[in-house]
Amino acid sequence: MAVMAPDAIEQTLVATDLAARALELIPIPAAHLVLTGGQFELFAMNRAYRLAGFGVVAERSAMIADLGPRIIAFLESQLIRSDFEWVFGQTIDCRYYRVTIARAFATFHDRCTISFVDQTSQIQTERSLRREMTTDSLTGLPNREGFEDLIEQGRDRSKTAVLAIDIDRFGRLNSCLGSLAGDELLITVARRIKGALRTRDTLARIGGDQFGILMTIDGDRDEAHALAKRIHRTLTTPFRLTDYEISVECSVGIAYGADEADDVAELIRHAQFAVKRAKASGHAESYLPQDLAIARAQFSMETALRRAIENRELRLAYQPICDLATGRIVSFEALARWTDPQGNVHCPTDFIPVAEESGLIVPLGRWAIEEAAQTLALWDSRHGGPCGVKVAVNLSAIQLQRDAIAPVLGAALDSTGLTGDRFTLELTESAIVSDPDRIAGTMHALKALGTTLAMDDFGTGYSNLAYLQKLPIDILKIDRSFVTGMLADRDKVSIVRAILSLAQALGMKTTAEGIETNELAQTLAALGCTYGQGYFYAKPLEADAAFAMIGTGVSA
Repeated sequence: MAVMAPDAIEQTLVATDLAARALELIPIPAAHLVLTGGQFELFAMNRAYRLAGFGVVAERSAMIADLGPRIIAFLESQLIRSDFEWVFGQTIDCRYYRVTIARAFATFHDRCTISFVDQTSQIQTERSLRREMTTDSLTGLPNREGFEDLIEQGRDRSKTAVLAIDIDRFGRLNSCLGSLAGDELLITVARRIKGALRTRDTLARIGGDQFGILMTIDGDRDEAHALAKRIHRTLTTPFRLTDYEISVECSVGIAYGADEADDVAELIRHAQFAVKRAKASGHAESYLPQDLAIARAQFSMETALRRAIENRELRLAYQPICDLATGRIVSFEALARWTDPQGNVHCPTDFIPVAEESGLIVPLGRWAIEEAAQTLALWDSRHGGPCGVKVAVNLSAIQLQRDAIAPVLGAALDSTGLTGDRFTLELTESAIVSDPDRIAGTMHALKALGTTLAMDDFGTGYSNLAYLQKLPIDILKIDRSFVTGMLADRDKVSIVRAILSLAQALGMKTTAEGIETNELAQTLAALGCTYGQGYFYAKPLEADAAFAMIGTGVSA
């Protein structure tokens, strides 16, 4: 055995003593280590280190057992200092440390000082906050952020599917029954959906009335559609809430991880895009690439439409409505038209749904009322007095729900000097059933202004006779689908007769849409229809061309 020189022994003793005294000044666990012949020796450790339970004898030190290889690698390197994280203990009662290894003295390459900063409390607090941030407080399920984390964590994305489940008509149920009943419904729906899942599938609440499912696909993609069918079935049994029995339906959209980029949020959005098609089809739909293209096109149109409304790029075209008995023009329906600065003509069937979904239908509807009033006032001025026709403006269901239509129309009448009887406002059955009480109040307020109210596209919606009896409706407009080809279809003739009889019984007038021939106009007049509208009379016209037709008429 080699014998150390007296000077070397003295230096070692001095170093050890200095280390011991220095370590006692540090309030965190710290120790001084020496590596001799591949074996560790704990030369000095402070009281905090001894109390931490790391072990004061090298052979029984948990710290050396776990960190020995890392300490040796440090001593064999040229590093002066190394910092890293270390977890010590079992899963339940483990502690988290920030570890620093530093060379004690530049002249000694076989020893180091190691210290531990306990971060357990901080990490546990952060994890607790993270759990709160990623958990839905109502259902206890992961929220959208937590759902994204679950998708991100270690699963084979090529074998996963994400399902977005939207509870249909939840907003209406919530407003009718109250938020407490709505919360109870969501909790119960979550339990039922969870009961339809396999143990390895995960349910989350990713929106107010929308749930998300992360599932593993073992075989083919039919598994996702099979799960969607199970969810539909489990929700068919009515829910009992307070004094009500509630039937719940849902729309399910599916996106597959194998088809997507690495963006987890985009994968969820794709499932939500598929929900829109599911609402239209009535069954689960898988995401298609064109869904995103359509969504982007709609967003682009929304942006352009917003700018068009602000810059007053839209205009109204006017289609005549004639008295079938005399052929005289009695009214014009105002129809929105949009040609952008680049000369592109946008079809109303494209931009009106975008306006309704985005909420732009409110400013668009206000503009239409104001523009129609100004045009009618201009016609009166050019005519030298009331020109003898009305103007009809369509009201959207969204517009009726969100805007105060009567004050808007009242302001337009005041600014132009017109009376309310010069206006006909057309609304659909779906607009009425969306919020009957509110819509009824709006309709009575409009009637107080003297306006005429027409139900548009009658027969294509709910056709609730109770609404016809209770609400102040003056005119039923027979949808063009019943009028077109009527002369060759006995069933259509029967439907038109029934509508005309109903209107007569309720004291209402009628307008037939889609009249394209004189023969059809004469037949409808003989059946007792009051007014007619269609290409037989004229296509929608610019304001000047419409004014030129006033007083001319077409003989039926």
